[in-house]
Amino acid sequence: MRFFGLHWLDAGLIILYFLLIFAIAVRINRRVRSTGEFFLAGRRMGRFYQFFLNFGTSTDASQAAGLTREIYRQGIAGMWIQYVVLFLTPFYWFTALLFRRVRLTTIGDFFHERYHSAGLAAAFALFMILMNTIGGAMGLIVSAKTFMALTPKPTAEYSPAEQQSVRQFHELQQLRRDYAEGNLPPESRERLQQLASLESAGKLNAFVSWTDPVVFYLIYAAGVCVYILLGGFEAAAVTDALQGILMVLFSLLLIPFGLQAVGGFAGLHEAVPEHMLRLFGAGTLSEYAWYTIAAMALANLVSIVAVASSMQTSGSARDESTARFGLIGGLMFKRLMMIFWALAGLIALALFAGELSDPDLAWGHLTNRLLSPGLIGIMMIGVLAASMSSLDAAAMAVSALAVNQLYRPFFPDKSEAHYLLAGRVAIVVMICGSVAAALLISNLLELFKFLIAAPAIFGAAIWLGFLWRRVTRTAVITQVVLSFIIMALIPTIFQHWHVPRSWPGFHAQTQEQRVSISVAATQADVEAGRAERIGQAIEKQRLIPSYPIYYEKLARKNPQDPNSPLIGYGRFNAELWLLSLAGCDFSRMSKAGLVASRFLFDALFPFLVLFIVSYVTRPVDQKRLDRFFAKIHTPVQPTPQQDAAAIAANAADMARFEGSKLFPNTHWEIHKPSRQDYLGFFGTWILVGLIIFLLWLMVSHH
Repeated sequence: MRFFGLHWLDAGLIILYFLLIFAIAVRINRRVRSTGEFFLAGRRMGRFYQFFLNFGTSTDASQAAGLTREIYRQGIAGMWIQYVVLFLTPFYWFTALLFRRVRLTTIGDFFHERYHSAGLAAAFALFMILMNTIGGAMGLIVSAKTFMALTPKPTAEYSPAEQQSVRQFHELQQLRRDYAEGNLPPESRERLQQLASLESAGKLNAFVSWTDPVVFYLIYAAGVCVYILLGGFEAAAVTDALQGILMVLFSLLLIPFGLQAVGGFAGLHEAVPEHMLRLFGAGTLSEYAWYTIAAMALANLVSIVAVASSMQTSGSARDESTARFGLIGGLMFKRLMMIFWALAGLIALALFAGELSDPDLAWGHLTNRLLSPGLIGIMMIGVLAASMSSLDAAAMAVSALAVNQLYRPFFPDKSEAHYLLAGRVAIVVMICGSVAAALLISNLLELFKFLIAAPAIFGAAIWLGFLWRRVTRTAVITQVVLSFIIMALIPTIFQHWHVPRSWPGFHAQTQEQRVSISVAATQADVEAGRAERIGQAIEKQRLIPSYPIYYEKLARKNPQDPNSPLIGYGRFNAELWLLSLAGCDFSRMSKAGLVASRFLFDALFPFLVLFIVSYVTRPVDQKRLDRFFAKIHTPVQPTPQQDAAAIAANAADMARFEGSKLFPNTHWEIHKPSRQDYLGFFGTWILVGLIIFLLWLMVSHH
């Protein structure tokens, strides 16, 4: 028996899962009576819940699907769209300390206290509400696409239009293979461009599904909304422990069946082209060369402090030591699980190379191909759990920001019950917004790239706010406005405004290149006489197509007419436009170089503005700064009374900390690292090296 393509056993497991988390939320709801309980669980979270809370809030099904998708597109180097965060993990050792010691509820509170600006706090709240709404939409989309892949419509029931869409998709894949190998006849180029334009417009598909995304969004979002409204942050933490176990199953389940299907690691290496097994990619063939990864890591390092849920996850810990253990432990465990996501991507590449119209569907197709009923249900629950664990944390962060930065200033001195109701209304609005955004979003890859760089709009001001006394409110306002215009406003307007989309100057492309690459010979190469044995190093020619510089894609306005004018699709790269106005020439650059240039601009431009403007504007009041930095220098005390007394004593005598600063008698507030800091920071780097070694073992021929 099946329900909309789902086996009855899988459907039953999903229903049982939702009933269980609802029961947990109802039980916790009985003791939620204040905003402190609702938003921070009373700041009493121990190491167990901190571990799973950080693992859950940092892990999303969209990340697994995104990593699998990029490996399917780019080979193993595509993993860096997600794995770039690996190199940031050691720095969380310090952010956990800062966020716990600052003793605030939201990052919006940070802007109010550090810069004495309710306007900046409100601006951050609005921006993070938008970011988390988009992030929630991504989780909904990935979950829906996984369900779509698991509920395919039989080909016998396709409509004529659906049959044509699928047929043209397979024709396009064959033409692309001929083009890459240099075997495409000149007369077929027009057909290739025509079908590529249809694909850009979303009119080609590899299959058709029973699942209606709109219905899925509404049912799933309603379920998430109910359990968050009932239990608040503690319900999110407790269910994250359960969901963490499910996410481990979700990460591991495909691997043994997938390796068996491709013939083990030997069969995997035989099926996947050698250049797609290069860990750091090839600059001409991959979008993720080493310099692209470095630029993305730098932009992400600036952004990590501007994640809305960071203050709540670390702030809910008993003390800074617990916060550090939970954050580093949870994140490193996620990095370990990502190895299995990467392996799943390689298995998808081996099984489905060129067969999928939408690479976001790879995870769902793997599940449908490899697993049986029951196991499919467990996988679907894992996907839902991974999305829910991030969505609940995002909803709680949005709720706290909305109440503290947008509602309480206009309606002060209300009861705790009143603010609890306001927080719950904010959660409903945010989740409804995520559903609306999911209906409008078409390109998940570009959203991933946007979410990597966009928090840098506020991230630079947070980093310098913690470390440098001299940064001023005027500088932060100037930097935030300029960065928002360049990184968010112009790209959004130009993406939808027909004038720039149709302007020939924005249709510039890189030059087409023919390159030689060294690869290991396959059985087909031996049979064709190109090699004497399998594994022999041989040279092959690859044709690298031209790439749009300013837009993600270019397509004909009328795909059926080869003389129709070009139209830009996707994000407009305002950063590259400004750099080109300054004299930079991108025409000879690879796609990896274009991506790296954009991320370098996003990472460095905010700091440049902050330093320049801060030196010519008035600093923040000295007493306010002393109070703020006294909290950063004061360890969390056992009781609230002892904590308040210690902070007050230190604020009255900040000179006592000069000897322990790395740069005494300057505006820099960086403490000399302690023995614990050396052990934590460099110990985490050792774990990072171990993860990279495991990745290298996975892609190496043995």
